[in-house]
Amino acid sequence: ITFKPKQILKKHMDLIYVLWLFCVVAAWNWNVWLIPIRWAFPYQTSENLHLWLLMDYTCDLIYIADILVFQPRLQFVRGGDIVVSGTNEHINFCLLSFDLNFFHLKRFISYMAFFEFNDRMEAVMKKAYIYRVIRTSTYLLYSLHINACLFYWGSDYEGLGSTKWVYNGKGNAYIRCYYFAVKTLITIGGLPDPTTVFEICFQLINYFVGVFAFSIMIGQMRDVVGAATAGENYYRACMDSTVKYMNSYNIPGEVQNRIKTWYDYTWKSQGMLDEQELLMQLPAKMRLDMAVDVNYTIVSKVALFQGCDRQMVFDLLTRLKSVVYLPGDFVCKKGEIGREMYIIKQGEVQVVGGPDLQTVFVTIRSGSVFGEISLLAGGGGNRRTANVKAHGFANLFILDKKDLAEILVHYPESQKLLRKKANAVEQKSGDNKVFNVQHGSELSQLKASFGNRLIFQGKLLALYSL
Repeated sequence: ITFKPKQILKKHMDLIYVLWLFCVVAAWNWNVWLIPIRWAFPYQTSENLHLWLLMDYTCDLIYIADILVFQPRLQFVRGGDIVVSGTNEHINFCLLSFDLNFFHLKRFISYMAFFEFNDRMEAVMKKAYIYRVIRTSTYLLYSLHINACLFYWGSDYEGLGSTKWVYNGKGNAYIRCYYFAVKTLITIGGLPDPTTVFEICFQLINYFVGVFAFSIMIGQMRDVVGAATAGENYYRACMDSTVKYMNSYNIPGEVQNRIKTWYDYTWKSQGMLDEQELLMQLPAKMRLDMAVDVNYTIVSKVALFQGCDRQMVFDLLTRLKSVVYLPGDFVCKKGEIGREMYIIKQGEVQVVGGPDLQTVFVTIRSGSVFGEISLLAGGGGNRRTANVKAHGFANLFILDKKDLAEILVHYPESQKLLRKKANAVEQKSGDNKVFNVQHGSELSQLKASFGNRLIFQGKLLALYSL
């Protein structure tokens, strides 16, 4: 057996096959809806028989094409093995499928294509709950449709217009019978009382089925709407719990407003509060694939990790944590112990200084990295040399020093390379101290112009080389 999992995954989302399933389902729905009408109502006559037969033969041609062209090319899974076309097992499956799906019977048993179409539509739609609502509503309409056909058949059996309960033969037969079905199944009431034994039994069954079917439809609709709003309900519950906690401890109003703003922006920008909670449900390999697609382009540009083992960088991607900062929030402050590296996923941050921390020295934009030197510092970590705050709403990836240390245990060569870079940084820091003694006046001018080592480092090195 030849295994082609990538082709199967691609075919599962193949829009051409979904469009073909739509044609098969349309032909199946033609029979499912119209055969009861043709059986109960006198709509099929000798004058229009050729039109009915034309549609029937068209549907049969679609079924035959599905059996002979599409079904033999489908791949399926048996015992964990992927069975593809050309194998004996696949040929036996196709012969069995042909025997079961002979086109005269396909008018009734093509419901498998209907459910497959539903699954694939939900897979390709961004808001699948809309389709689920439409499908559940269609189930209700179809149950009313069948009841309307049965009511006309019962009226014809009793005799049209023979009693007040049966259809009297006036107006549009289908519309009037459908109106009766709506009032019966939804138990609206206001119907004439049945008089004969047949009418009483028919109406009793209608009421029982109506209550049972309608309750099922309401339950399904509740589940669909509940699933569609589950994420938002979780967000509201977290927000309410946090507000209750803040009120119980008399948290200042300004802090409460900032926390509420964080909840609101995080939910609107990400559609979730914690990405890690969602990703943890996936296998490790799939989490890595998603992390590579989303973050590898940014992390691969970090000079600190250039030259390191590629697999080590992949492991780093799964340790990145997404954090949202509000406008004015300080990402880090000067003098703090640095234990994290930051990658700007979205938004901007500013390096600020001055007496009131309102002087902006530089703006760092999306895709940039800062704080990576903190990962190389020994002991308890190095001191931050600048104040960095979010300019607007900023979404940052954070890599913790502890996570990096756990990963480097398995990559000794990359660990040696990073240690060399750490030594180079320390050597450069020592050279800057010597330069500070020899060129005090020039250094003071640079500090006055740029405010911190991160900003004037480039000019410092340029002056030192003169």
